[in-house]
Amino acid sequence: MTLAASALALLADAAPALQAAPTVLKSLPHHAVFLLLLQIAVLLFTARLLGELMRKLGQPPVIGELIAGVVLGPSVLGALAPHIQQYVFPPIQSQADLLSVVSWLGVLFLILVTGFETDIGLIKRRGKYALIVSSFGISIPMAAGITFGFLVPEAYLADTDQRLVFALFMAVSMSICAVPVIAKVLMDLKLIRRDIGQLILASAMTDDTVGWIMLSVVAGLATAGAIDPVSIGQAIGGALLFLGLMLTIGVPIFSKIISGVDKRIGGANTQMSLIVALAFGCAALTHQMGIEAVLGAFAVGILVGQAPRFRKEVAHTLEMTTASFLAPIFFASAGVKVDLARVATPEVATIGLIVLAIACACKIGGVYVGAWAAGLPHWERLAMGFGMNARGAMEIVVATVGLGLGILTVEMYSIIVMVAIVTSLMAPPMLRWCLGKVKMGDTEARRLETEAVNASSFIRQIRRVMIVTRSAHSVDLPAQIVGYLSHEQPIECTAIYARPQAVHAAWWQIWSRRTRRYAKLGQLALERIRRPLRLLKGSRPELKLISDTHPAEQVLAEAERDYELIVLGENRRAIGSETLLGGIVDEVVRKAPCPCLIVREPPTPGDGKPPPYRVWVPKKILVPTVGTEYSKNAVELAAVLAASTQAELTIVHISRTDANDVDSARPRELGDQIVAREAERGRKFGASITTEVHDGARPEELILKLARDGNYDLIVIGSSLRAVSARAFFGHRVESMLKNAHCPVVVLSAG
Repeated sequence: MTLAASALALLADAAPALQAAPTVLKSLPHHAVFLLLLQIAVLLFTARLLGELMRKLGQPPVIGELIAGVVLGPSVLGALAPHIQQYVFPPIQSQADLLSVVSWLGVLFLILVTGFETDIGLIKRRGKYALIVSSFGISIPMAAGITFGFLVPEAYLADTDQRLVFALFMAVSMSICAVPVIAKVLMDLKLIRRDIGQLILASAMTDDTVGWIMLSVVAGLATAGAIDPVSIGQAIGGALLFLGLMLTIGVPIFSKIISGVDKRIGGANTQMSLIVALAFGCAALTHQMGIEAVLGAFAVGILVGQAPRFRKEVAHTLEMTTASFLAPIFFASAGVKVDLARVATPEVATIGLIVLAIACACKIGGVYVGAWAAGLPHWERLAMGFGMNARGAMEIVVATVGLGLGILTVEMYSIIVMVAIVTSLMAPPMLRWCLGKVKMGDTEARRLETEAVNASSFIRQIRRVMIVTRSAHSVDLPAQIVGYLSHEQPIECTAIYARPQAVHAAWWQIWSRRTRRYAKLGQLALERIRRPLRLLKGSRPELKLISDTHPAEQVLAEAERDYELIVLGENRRAIGSETLLGGIVDEVVRKAPCPCLIVREPPTPGDGKPPPYRVWVPKKILVPTVGTEYSKNAVELAAVLAASTQAELTIVHISRTDANDVDSARPRELGDQIVAREAERGRKFGASITTEVHDGARPEELILKLARDGNYDLIVIGSSLRAVSARAFFGHRVESMLKNAHCPVVVLSAG
């Protein structure tokens, strides 16, 4: 049978199905698209306007965004201009469904970025106290919510046959708290890194995690339409199994997925698309399992936030997109569904006040009792209670889910939204009042000081390092220095052996003799790098061979993949007449997109073969400083090396003096201030430091003399490239020390 005949037969077989199905799927009606775009524009403009107004008044912007929806809904605009309100937001199910799709995007993005802020390490560190506080902060409000659910009149039930589901849902809404609102309040008060701030966050994260599991269970029960031990067990088991798998085997899996895509494709756009796809895929999975879709997005947010290769710019972009576009539309559309006219009746208002009173009393009281059981003082108990009482965004998500599942009536939905607004308004002033009376201990003060130093530190921000070498003679020391840097922080390392490939040789010569020799030398160099890098706290080092007519270009292309530091090893036997450093190293230093660390070793004695591997442990390190930013970075590097190796660190400043100087006291006084300031900073990294100030007209010669006379094992210099286009040039004094030092010299260049 010919291909054409086969195709005709297939078309003939498919003809009945094609005739039965619509030939063309219709697109959205013109007016429906117009209304959707108009609704988004009106909601976004009003929500952002009132959100910024609330920010100016010291309140969370989410309050203004919710109020925007109330203003645009039947409560205000519907009362003042009902025709306009009905035109923009017509009571047509298909039109409401279109806006609900956009709102659901806002929900999933909001939960995803909330997962980014969920610090599992923080929960583990404060786990004991957080668990005690959360156990009471969840159980007491849940008990109150269940009791209320069974006692409330039937008029407030969407389905009188589903009272147990309604009671469980009220238990969830009473126990939930808003981590984003709490975190924002603590950040505004500059208290997020305080012990009490961390404990509030850890407890709130634990509350929310349990709350999402419970919401998933209740949503599963509502979807199943039947309440029995089997369905309850399946809902709880499914939620716990999913979350347990995600937080155990999911951690390395997600880390490898993100790392693999980042290595092979790279770029912030690619990573952001991957994260959104993973979040929506897991949300679809949990939704199909009969548990709530938000749990899948929340779990992905947690795992992605812990991935070593997770880019800060991706998190920032997703947070900006959520905060400026999707979340305001979601909150405003949630407010549109609120009808204050129904809540304003005496009976409904009374129920609303009862719900608000129960929610506040049980949450604040439950957290207070838990904090008392954990042994916290009075003001810290109150601070935790008022902080965790804020419901904010999470309560709106819960209310939206309940309304969508048919668990809540419009009246109860409006009441829960009102509770979210009022409790979020209460949190900032009450937290300010309580936390102002919480005293800081010495241990906490030292921890905060260390965190402040690390936050402003150059060396503590290094997470990805690339080691480049072109000789097996110069790999040991650079690799061991990177290993010492990783003692206090995880570092991901890529080691590259780069050699130029001869262009004049025939291809069979290159592939037969030169390539085999090159591969052998490259494997030798990379094997020498592998040994000191085994102690890295980050992932296993990635080893690469680069053979090209212009290997520096290949190295620089790899350097564009978000490295914070390039480490280049160079042995002094390779000094040329035109460049101080080797050709490849020189070009990489000149064009590098990030800081470079050049490790220069003395000439290797012997027959030219690489010396046997030895563990390098410096006993004395010398770092000259002139008080610049480059010198500060060099002091940090030297201090971390000294702390990791228990070496003695000496910070020296040379005051340049001339014979004609009348007053030499002033330069020396400035030198004393410089070394004292640098020593104080260096000691915060755990180094043992001494300082020296000397006078001299030729600082480089005096530094080399001090290094020789003091038997120093390493000189660390901070410098910047000078404006010389032909080669890498750090100035004559730095070059003199690189050429003539008796010991290894490290130059930290910021480009």
